[in-house]
Amino acid sequence: MVMMGETWGQLGSVIASAMFVWAMFQNYFPHKLRGRIETYGHKLLSLVYPYIQITFNEYPGDGFERCKAYIAIETYLAANSSARAKCLKAGLVKDSESLVLSMDDKEQINDEYEGVMLWWASSKIIPPSQSIIFYRRQADNRSYTLTFHKKNREVITKAYLRHVLDEGKAIAVRSRQRKLFTNNKSENWYGYKRSMWSHVVFDHPATFETWALDPKRKQDIINDLLTFSKAKNYYAKVGKAWKRGYLLYGLPGTGKSTMIAAMANLLEYDVYDLELTTVKDNTELRKLLIDTTSKSIIVIEDIDCSLDLTGQRKGKNEKDEKKEVKAAEDVKKAKEASEKETSQVTLSGLLNFIDGLWSACGGERIIVFTTNYVEKLDPALIRRGRMDKHIELSYCCFEAFKVLAWNYLDLESHPLFTTISKLLEETNMTPADVAENLMPKSAEEGTETRLENLIKALEAAKEEAKMKALEEEKLLKAEKEEKLKAEMEDKEKEQNAEGTNGKQTLVNDAKENGVNE
Repeated sequence: MVMMGETWGQLGSVIASAMFVWAMFQNYFPHKLRGRIETYGHKLLSLVYPYIQITFNEYPGDGFERCKAYIAIETYLAANSSARAKCLKAGLVKDSESLVLSMDDKEQINDEYEGVMLWWASSKIIPPSQSIIFYRRQADNRSYTLTFHKKNREVITKAYLRHVLDEGKAIAVRSRQRKLFTNNKSENWYGYKRSMWSHVVFDHPATFETWALDPKRKQDIINDLLTFSKAKNYYAKVGKAWKRGYLLYGLPGTGKSTMIAAMANLLEYDVYDLELTTVKDNTELRKLLIDTTSKSIIVIEDIDCSLDLTGQRKGKNEKDEKKEVKAAEDVKKAKEASEKETSQVTLSGLLNFIDGLWSACGGERIIVFTTNYVEKLDPALIRRGRMDKHIELSYCCFEAFKVLAWNYLDLESHPLFTTISKLLEETNMTPADVAENLMPKSAEEGTETRLENLIKALEAAKEEAKMKALEEEKLLKAEKEEKLKAEMEDKEKEQNAEGTNGKQTLVNDAKENGVNE
């Protein structure tokens, strides 16, 4: 016991002496000399200390933006430290859907990669309380320090760190709240709170399971989307930008917007709803594209109505050109007055947006156009390579009805399905109209009543279509009769004109003969 007490006493004296020497060194050694001593001390220590340390600061240098590597490491450690760290902190990370647990400040955990053991430590430097804080980065400076044996330098620097960054980004994508964006006017793009896009949380419930479409066509679309999402290396191999275009066309109420929501939910992508009428010119359009993220769907709905981008490349005859020149002169003043307020986006600018050099900025994007009138669009806008897959959405078929019956009525079969199947073959009704008839209008309406309501609506639509066809037939017949009557009148006029001209010729000939005699 005496020997142990003497040992502890000697150890305490050594520690006290060391602390005294360190205090003298800090207070009385010149700064330049102290710096040199520290440098040589680190070199001497490195000869006997076999470990290497790498530090990742939250705010590198004088930057005011958080380091992307730090964010990825933070996400990675948050997912892997909750089961190993003793001190944890909880919080809601921006754009995350759930509570996130991460290692607390000054905590250390170990990690293993390909048999290599390494350690992560978190630290935080708090500035003096008397300092005035102007920016978030001045409040405290956090960092993560990675420690590993120097013999594993190659594995850590070339493989492990890449693994951590990739995994951190992947975890962030999986746990984020997906968003629905819309573009702001360019007046809001500058200043401290610059924002090209405004957003809300995207929580649309539509899925491919609930989307009313023939199952075979639906599965074909799903396969195409999943193949695209996993084809990063393939697109790089063939030399194409990692993007894909979808053209959705059909009558209103056929499910174009629902399909976009189902695509976003299947792939877990954000959605950018681009309103072209608020974009001033092609330059602004490119800036908006650059400001979108990967794993996103860029949507331009009703593109035939957004801007005058249809038919700009069609040939023009001389007569049409003269009319256009005259019309242009008549409206020139009006155009000059409103030029600053209207969009100057051109067809060429939109083509470059979806298929030019700028379209390769970023990756894993889907571009979707919707229209009710595909024939109005310029062929250059919707050719393959720009709009790779053309999907026509039409009237409700029986297979699509069965999906709606399951969604709205929890029915897989019913005796009235046979009647409905026959009526759907004879009648045109959009999925939106079918769904509306299956919706309960009161608490007393049961399954039978709603199916009967649909049958009545289909029969009414069938009768209406028949009456419309009869009216069109009558109009067509009346037009033919009117056209035939006009042709008869034209022939009579021609015959009368020919008779008058013949008589006048005879009179003239008689006069000429009398003069000659």
